[in-house]
Amino acid sequence: MTFEELGLEPKLLRAIAESGYETPTPIQEAAIPDAIKGRDVLGIAQTGTGKTASFTLPMIHRLSQGRAKARMPRSLVLAPTRELAAQVAENFEKYGKYHKLTMALLIGGVSFAEQDAKLTRGVDVLIATPGRLLDHHERGKLLLTGVQIMVVDEADRMLDMGFIPDIERIFKLTPFTRQTLFFSATMPPEIQKLTDQFLSAPLRIEVSRPASAAPTITQNIIRLPSGNDKLKRAALRHLIETSGVKNGIIFCNRKKTVDIVAKSLQKHGANARPIHGDLPQSYRMETLAGFREGKIELLIASDVAARGLDIPDVSHVFNFDVPIHSEDYVHRIGRTGRAGREGTAYMLVGPNDDKYYAAILKTIDSKGINEIEIEDFLKNFDMNSLGKSKGKFSDKPRGRGRDRGDRDSKNRSDRGKKERPTKASPKTEAKAGPSETDIGDTPPQQTKNEEKPRKAKKKEGKSRRDTDKDQGAKAVGFGDHMPAFMNSSDQ
Repeated sequence: MTFEELGLEPKLLRAIAESGYETPTPIQEAAIPDAIKGRDVLGIAQTGTGKTASFTLPMIHRLSQGRAKARMPRSLVLAPTRELAAQVAENFEKYGKYHKLTMALLIGGVSFAEQDAKLTRGVDVLIATPGRLLDHHERGKLLLTGVQIMVVDEADRMLDMGFIPDIERIFKLTPFTRQTLFFSATMPPEIQKLTDQFLSAPLRIEVSRPASAAPTITQNIIRLPSGNDKLKRAALRHLIETSGVKNGIIFCNRKKTVDIVAKSLQKHGANARPIHGDLPQSYRMETLAGFREGKIELLIASDVAARGLDIPDVSHVFNFDVPIHSEDYVHRIGRTGRAGREGTAYMLVGPNDDKYYAAILKTIDSKGINEIEIEDFLKNFDMNSLGKSKGKFSDKPRGRGRDRGDRDSKNRSDRGKKERPTKASPKTEAKAGPSETDIGDTPPQQTKNEEKPRKAKKKEGKSRRDTDKDQGAKAVGFGDHMPAFMNSSDQ
């Protein structure tokens, strides 16, 4: 089947042809005809199957007639991450370049004023993350009562990120008569409940088994004898050097690990940059652009880049950490082997990763996974050096606070020993001979003898004041002259 047979208008077909696409993917072939007719669609397909075009093309087709009102968008696309939202915006610009449709992108890291100016002029297509969309609505800058088409992209990722309550709220702000296009790679029970509540007799399209890896991806598992991060980083560098990497994405479970791995690779001369949710939006967009253009060879990422991002021609994917959720493994390796291209995926598995690795094997077809032992590398690697490095990337937990606390606790215990009086038994005192102070000068013995001189000092002070008064003492604050009225002898 061709795109002409799907019923798309000539301007769209022209833009599709100029983009280099000739035949639709299975999800596009099944979803676009019914979406053009205005029917709700529930699409379930693995990543990299063309879900984005499945809703952008029918939206442009239906929105080609009509005009948007101020602060009332005609369509709404919800995406879980800023990067995915920006990618959807790029698809609208690519396919809708022959249509006079206005578009606004509401994501974090961008000025509210710029976004508000676009909403004031009116937009046909509004692409947003749930949090920023609700921020504009609560400020009274946005009305959703004019939404004709609503799209929820990567719904299962929305669930993982905790956006489901926000999605339910946004659904209730839109008209009941809207058309809903709902796409997800998997269909957990929470997502199924959401679709049952807000979709009206949807066309369910499932083009592949949930959580299945593309057959064009060669999957390799590297068994390591230890889960030590130093060993894992050394093994990662060995794989990068020996596997013929053109460009690759390295996935880590934690943002902190992303930064550490990126600095380690940069230290060893690799062209690598990190990307995760705590980095500024401008830096993240610049990094993605550099990776797409080939200026950056290795992208170290958290799961923010695992789903939905269309980065073409990625040769390798490395799982530095075994993903906690088995579905994330499919989404991660789905960054390579896209559009019929061949790709290679590696995953480092240590002894502590067996639980998560077993869950992955249950989710996908384990026959397609090759377990590789890098014996030559392990022979050359000094296992005794693990945890003994004093360099910047030492795997031992370091920190001034811990060392200082240990020293302080040690000093406190020493002070306690010094200040704690020792009690000698009477027998010991009896056996003890005369001390050095008993021979010669008489030592200070009792406090009663010390109190007598103090009392004497007090009496001496009183007599001195009386003497000063009799002799005409100077008044404090008046210098050498005392006024006459203050002299009691004159009264």
